[in-house]
Amino acid sequence: MLPLVSIIMGSTSDLVVMEKAAKWLDEMEIPFEMHALSAHRTPAEVEAFAKGAKERGVKVIIAAAGMAAHLCGVIASMTSLPVIGVPINSSLDGMDALLAIVQMPPGVPVATVGINGALNAGILAAQILSTGDEKLREKLAVYKENLKEKIVKANEELAQIHFTYKTN
Repeated sequence: MLPLVSIIMGSTSDLVVMEKAAKWLDEMEIPFEMHALSAHRTPAEVEAFAKGAKERGVKVIIAAAGMAAHLCGVIASMTSLPVIGVPINSSLDGMDALLAIVQMPPGVPVATVGINGALNAGILAAQILSTGDEKLREKLAVYKENLKEKIVKANEELAQIHFTYKTN
């Protein structure tokens, strides 16, 4: 089984956030790999990874980093594959990482989700892959329908809660 998605994180301390993407991909039966690579500590390994990902069958890269958060952009600069950046809240409430990832120069885009938004990164990766996979597109449709059903059920439960001045 070859990975379709690579989850790359600057440090294994990011795993507590990134496992949400891993669990999502696992649920959707999308093969993935996980690596810890640092743009600052292991630049040669980052370059080898980024330049070799496409040839290994990877279709989407999810890259997570905190603080200066250069990992996502460095990877994006070395591949034509889509890169989804996940800013990690490791300092300054994650704003430093968010700005470092989202403010890429022209020609080096990184799709960026919210701070610690690993689940959305996994969903976005699946949506990208689904453009060529009808079965995956159907799984995503079921997932979205289930989200809707959760809100419908929540409203039914809220209707049962009584307060003196509540009108519904």
